[in-house]
Amino acid sequence: MASVWSQAESNGRVYYYNTVTKATQWTKPEELMAPSERALANQPWKQHASPEGRPYWYHSETKQTTWEMPEVYKNALAQSSAPPKPQMPAPQFVAGGTSSFSQPRDDYGERIGQDRQIGYGQTDMNGTRGATFDTQNDPNYSTFEEGEAAFINLLRRQKVQPDWTWEQTMRATIKDPQYRALKDPKDRKAAFEKYAVEVRAQEKDRAKERLAKLRADFGTMLKRHPEIKHYTRWKTARPIIEGETIFRSTNDDTERKQLFEEYIIELKKAHIEKEAIDRKSAMDELVHILKGLDLEPYTRWAEADSMIRSDDKFQEDSKFQTLSKSDILTAFENHIKSLERTFNDERQREKNSKVRRERQNRDRFLDLLTELKAAGKIKAGTKWMNVHSEIKDDPRFTAMLGQPGSTPLDLFWDVVEEEERALRLVRNDVYDVLEDKRYEITPKTEVKEFLSVMSTDRRTAHIPQDTLDLIFARLHEKVVRRSEDDKHASERHQRRAIDALRSKIKHLSSSPVTANTTWESIRPAIAHLDEFKSIENDDIRKQAFEKVLRRLKEKEDDTSGSGKRDHRRPNGHHDPRTSARGGRDRTSPELDIYEAERRKAMADRERQYSYKAGSTGLSPPPPAHSSHRSSERDCHERLSSRGERERERRHH
Repeated sequence: MASVWSQAESNGRVYYYNTVTKATQWTKPEELMAPSERALANQPWKQHASPEGRPYWYHSETKQTTWEMPEVYKNALAQSSAPPKPQMPAPQFVAGGTSSFSQPRDDYGERIGQDRQIGYGQTDMNGTRGATFDTQNDPNYSTFEEGEAAFINLLRRQKVQPDWTWEQTMRATIKDPQYRALKDPKDRKAAFEKYAVEVRAQEKDRAKERLAKLRADFGTMLKRHPEIKHYTRWKTARPIIEGETIFRSTNDDTERKQLFEEYIIELKKAHIEKEAIDRKSAMDELVHILKGLDLEPYTRWAEADSMIRSDDKFQEDSKFQTLSKSDILTAFENHIKSLERTFNDERQREKNSKVRRERQNRDRFLDLLTELKAAGKIKAGTKWMNVHSEIKDDPRFTAMLGQPGSTPLDLFWDVVEEEERALRLVRNDVYDVLEDKRYEITPKTEVKEFLSVMSTDRRTAHIPQDTLDLIFARLHEKVVRRSEDDKHASERHQRRAIDALRSKIKHLSSSPVTANTTWESIRPAIAHLDEFKSIENDDIRKQAFEKVLRRLKEKEDDTSGSGKRDHRRPNGHHDPRTSARGGRDRTSPELDIYEAERRKAMADRERQYSYKAGSTGLSPPPPAHSSHRSSERDCHERLSSRGERERERRHH
């Protein structure tokens, strides 16, 4: 009956599948087990293998392990072994008949033909009886290993060669009872192959031992002939050594030549090693010679080469002859590189020492500035001239002079800047108090009044007096400067208004101004003008009118004077300048070459005042929109005044 279990494989691992229940398992079902496997499966001892491949046994109940096969396992294994094959009865022959059993078979289970039945007690065609053997005394061993060992001993006794075929081996050993120490013919052939491999390995080892001894003896023989050098060839050396006993110990000339070539290779290696040792010794001596020549890092090779070759030690010692010019150049380059490294290291040490010394000088000078700050001699707004007299003779200051990097003045300004940053925090509190109390500092404000205001608020009551004095001085200075700027701007604006009024008076179309015009007569004609209204003081308006009259009178005087001079010229010659102008002599004011420079200087001064007032002062700057409008107004007035002057010049 067919089993319901089938064997399958997954990723190289065998598992079992039940075709009825569709179940799968890794363990082999009992239905598929051989009798030996069933006997071992019921035992608590299980055989396993260590990672090195060594077998050991494990008891599944007691968890015990052992390297030796337990007796229980051994008995189960013996009981589960296959029963011996039944012995075949001796053949019975009947006269004129055949054997009472079927035709005999060979070791492979095949039937033996008529021509191969000689070895089984039959008679050949010539009437001679073949060799027979008794199957009643077949050896029976308890384990396969014992049977295999007995079969291999049989092969050794029969001197079976490893190059024999299996058929030759069978004919030589089949009569021996130990031939049947292994029951299965396949096991016999496998044991024969194992035996052949072992014999070949033994023969190979013996050949290696013989060759090693021969190589040692051959090398000893060759060493006794100093005339054989590392460059000697086999055809030259053979006549020298062919009379030696060791030479005749082998008949293989190829083997002799191989041993000779191995010896020559050893000689070449020894020669190369000796040359390397001599060359290294010469290079070391050359390094000592280079050190004694007192070379500089910038010495040229041509100069150094002549110095090396002229050295007495280099000329007397023969080992330097093994060095090539390239070797000497390499040693020179290495020596120069060593000198350069030493030179650069020294320079780097000096540089580091200098940097460290400069840093120490800066640190000591900073300590000096810290002392002055602690003494109250350096604070916000302190000038360098005030401190220089205190430190000019101090060694911490003189050590900084001429030193690269930050100068004493730079370090001083750094300290002052720190004080300025600290002052800004206090200044902000002062601004807040002034704004909360709506107190305004004017040019006439006294410092006592300012201090009294600051002392009434808890935010500024703890501020030192010298700090408040400094803040007040800056605020007061800024207020004074701003009032002066406002005064200058007012004066400038008034001048531009006067110039604009003069221009209107000169160009009145309704009642032109003459030298006889009076202020009372012209005033009603200009009272409606914007230029007239922009000037609040009537005296200033009158001054503008009087200036116009003076200019008119000067022009009339100049015109009359030029006419008289023309009448006094002899021969009726006229001034070409006056003739070119149509006969009229006009006197224009001289060109002021410094006017542009004065205007530029004034503009720069105004820009500087506005920058200081907006960026460096301590008082709050004026509103941005008012300053913007004032700047636009000033620009407009400047442009209008310039345009009036240009029109006046063209008119004249």
